[in-house]
Amino acid sequence: MRGSVAWISVAPVKALRLALVQEVELTETGPRGDRRFFLVDENRRLVNNKGLGILQQVVPAYDASAGTLTLRFPDGADVAGEVELGDEIETSFWDEPRPARRVLGPWSEALSALAGRPLQLVASTDGAAVDRGSKGAATLVSANALAELGAELGVGAVDARRFRMHFGIDGIPAHAEDAWFGRRVRIGETVVVPGGNVGRCAVTTQNPETGRPDLDTLKALARYRRDVEATEPLPFGVYAHVVEPGRVRLGDPVEPE
Repeated sequence: MRGSVAWISVAPVKALRLALVQEVELTETGPRGDRRFFLVDENRRLVNNKGLGILQQVVPAYDASAGTLTLRFPDGADVAGEVELGDEIETSFWDEPRPARRVLGPWSEALSALAGRPLQLVASTDGAAVDRGSKGAATLVSANALAELGAELGVGAVDARRFRMHFGIDGIPAHAEDAWFGRRVRIGETVVVPGGNVGRCAVTTQNPETGRPDLDTLKALARYRRDVEATEPLPFGVYAHVVEPGRVRLGDPVEPE
């Protein structure tokens, strides 16, 4: 079974708008620059867009070589500057302790004003703020799974950005990736080993442009995926660890070894 890379998405700041890119360098902690930053509240707990969908209206751009971060807000204003890191703090990341460093500058204040609550922008100290650590450094889903979900919902194409996956795969049956657990899968120059399903939450109901709920993806998954044996509830796509880093480009072959 051989497919190809249909899309690649990254999020320089976790919870903000995704960016679709032509290629990435996939490292052991995920695509380079992906989820480099994340947000915490006044109690240093992770904040995502589950309860703050408006964050998806903010478009981030991070230039690692120049060390600059730009956030474009819904009103068209850019908040930009060179990233300077402050003191290290311990954050609560899905109830697990994770060290991070405060990001100094104008971004936290601007994001707090948009969200209507105090937010602090922080930088991951271990490479990337992915939910499952290095065991979930890469995520992938078949493009046909989106078509199947759309048919279940009675709509046209479902925007892949709702699921915030790194790689979409053309040319394989819907959910074929579910059978790849424990197998080496070559994606472009890299090799990953899927380890489990990605269980879904209310973020997938949100329009990826506005952040407002407008599609009941969870009810649809509960209907047509209810009998699937899965590592997490409401499965859609898989997570994987990276065993051979390298570059991945649009159109690259995807094939279990």
